Amino acid sequence: MPSMPAQRSWLLDPSRLKLVHQCRRLIHSEFGIKLHLTDERLTEQLASYADRSRSDQLQQIWSRLKAEIPGYHAETEIDEPARRMYRGQAVAEPGQPGASPNQHHGDAATPRRQMIYRGQVVDALGD
Repeated sequence: MPSMPAQRSWLLDPSRLKLVHQCRRLIHSEFGIKLHLTDERLTEQLASYADRSRSDQLQQIWSRLKAEIPGYHAETEIDEPARRMYRGQAVAEPGQPGASPNQHHGDAATPRRQMIYRGQVVDALGD
């Protein structure tokens, strides 16, 4: 059996492991996602779900746990809120400049090209 890498040895402490199990249980009950202890991105996933969670208990447990993880820095967390996406495109928030409710595909930054559709020349959005 391969040995656990040095950066994962913090999981061997019973008090930390208990906190991880509590986080995993709360994440599973809220999001329906089962996180595995063997996953290399476990701390990133715990941080991600704890930040998105509505559970104060999960956020408190995660804050206690991340203080005990050696080598875990707050800089590794994303400070920006996640941008809303729709079909791979970022959606402008209502308060942001350039976002109007009646705005259609006609952005100035979007390249246009001409196509022939059913014998008519039409402007089409570039890919």
